[in-house]
Amino acid sequence: MEKVTTKRMSLYSGRTHPALAEEVGDCLGIELGHPNLVEFANGEYRPRFGESIRGSDVFVMQSHYGCDGRSINDSIMEQLIMIDAAYRASAKRITAVCPFYGYARQDRKAEGREPITARLVADLFKAAGAKRMVSIDLHSGQIQGFFEGPVDHLTAMPVLESYIRQHAENPVIVSPDAGRIKVAERMAQHLSDKGADLAFIYKRRPKGTTNVTEAKEVIGDVDGRLCILTDDMIDSGSTICSAADILLKRGATEVWAMATHGVLSGPAIDRLKNSRIERVVLTNTVPLPPEKQIDKIEVLSIAPLIASALNAVFDDTSVSEIFGGENQA
Repeated sequence: MEKVTTKRMSLYSGRTHPALAEEVGDCLGIELGHPNLVEFANGEYRPRFGESIRGSDVFVMQSHYGCDGRSINDSIMEQLIMIDAAYRASAKRITAVCPFYGYARQDRKAEGREPITARLVADLFKAAGAKRMVSIDLHSGQIQGFFEGPVDHLTAMPVLESYIRQHAENPVIVSPDAGRIKVAERMAQHLSDKGADLAFIYKRRPKGTTNVTEAKEVIGDVDGRLCILTDDMIDSGSTICSAADILLKRGATEVWAMATHGVLSGPAIDRLKNSRIERVVLTNTVPLPPEKQIDKIEVLSIAPLIASALNAVFDDTSVSEIFGGENQA
């Protein structure tokens, strides 16, 4: 007996950022599945998928972010339980889609007796039943090697570069630290037709501190130029604001900040509001609550890019070709 099997794609979202998942679903032309998440009085979660997913290619999407009274740990656990439910419901393949990957900054032991939590999170997804992972602008490339399976590392660079092309002339692309200089250099090369140059900030993080950085000097010519700071995330805002201050002291006429992930924890909004940064351009990998929506923040949609990647995964075609192979560098 011979049968022609039909491939099916199923997309589910946790509660952290359903708006992004709905937008991705619209781009793919599919409706989100119903996870029917229940939260019990003691805080435990229980999903029960509202439709059969036997034999489906299941994508479980969740940004690791705390909102609506839930923590980043809650969002990770919620996604893990949904993946386990899909595994036990006989899904053919399960992909964990993590637009913002939690604990990505704990990717190595910087001092003694520290965890490597980014590896632990990857192990948890593997144990839950995920066969593949999709994420955007991981804090460091080695996190791809923490997961025992294929990892599609996307980048928001095409979205951010498109914005620069529309709104800026002769910018200087500035890395806020030495660790991001390769990314800033690639962006400057892509925008060379717009007269883009490159600079970076030498900064120091005092030993034993968190969320504290000191910008020391600018390497590169920024005098009389529009400077665009680019980073993977803005968390407390300390790095970006101190970098903007020193750029303006060195003669920059205007400073913008661009980042993939607008985490914006603690005093970040007040710092950005009171800073001399003219524009803060983010993507919607994490939700931006109403209380954090200030005039200088602009949010760009990453949904079409995610949808293209998920479609490539589903069709077993190349994801890296979407980015010309540069998402791997």
